[in-house]
Amino acid sequence: MHKILVVEDDKNILTGIVDNLEMDGFKAIIARDGKEALKQVKEREPDLIILDVMMPKMSGFEVCKELKANGVKTPIIFLSARAMESDKVLGLELGADDYVTKPFSPRELLVRVKAVLRRTESSAKVEDICKFGDVIVDFKKFQVSKDAKDIKLTAAEFKILKLLIVNKNEPVSRHKILSDIWTSEEVTTRTVDTHIWSLREKLEDEPAKPNHIITVFRIGYKFVG
Repeated sequence: MHKILVVEDDKNILTGIVDNLEMDGFKAIIARDGKEALKQVKEREPDLIILDVMMPKMSGFEVCKELKANGVKTPIIFLSARAMESDKVLGLELGADDYVTKPFSPRELLVRVKAVLRRTESSAKVEDICKFGDVIVDFKKFQVSKDAKDIKLTAAEFKILKLLIVNKNEPVSRHKILSDIWTSEEVTTRTVDTHIWSLREKLEDEPAKPNHIITVFRIGYKFVG
């Protein structure tokens, strides 16, 4: 049974999330402010954190920063009434795995929780360091270098690269990449293609003739190491 820490100061929202998680077979842990969240993470070691952004004592962003600074790898889904793109980008850049805006449906949140847990469990199969060509990927430190020079990947690019490497030599469909990385109806498969091209620009010697991130006709992409 997966343990989910729900950090939310609104009693009604908290109750709704907890009830739906437990009805679906999850074990829910509760925290009503940022400091309590840090304590619960340390003591209960949840498998995933649903983290409200606007809270007493410490904001969700501050909690996320502290957890990542302390090396905590527990996946995080932000909840927020702040729907501006800049807030979503900030949340993802801080290391969150998803960002859900209020109001949201319980079913949508459950789908996102399951998608993040799937990604996390798949990622556990990957070794901390992957080398291909003159590229070195350190998944533990979230660092990438090519020809001994640091390469900056966006959070989405890093997740796509990891997904492809997890499924090395096997085709991964555009729709799987889409659902595993974004879990949002606002994003299309064209976005996947754009991110793949960006990865090739950063990691391939000849982006137009890639050796590692290969197109699989009518399906998607695969990684060849």
